[in-house]
Amino acid sequence: MSCENLVCAMCAGPVIEGRCATCQTSRAHIHHQQFALTPQMVALLIALLTAFTLLAAHVR
Repeated sequence: MSCENLVCAMCAGPVIEGRCATCQTSRAHIHHQQFALTPQMVALLIALLTAFTLLAAHVR
């Protein structure tokens, strides 16, 4: 997620500019997330597990 298109409810300014404390907190939270599990990542993991399972079954 990006804060480029978000508008702050407190100051009505773009969150990316960090005009108020709420903007600054939101921007810091968005840009410092440790790990976000997105639907695309889940699909990729399922595809990889399926590929490894099929490969393991084929090798036997």
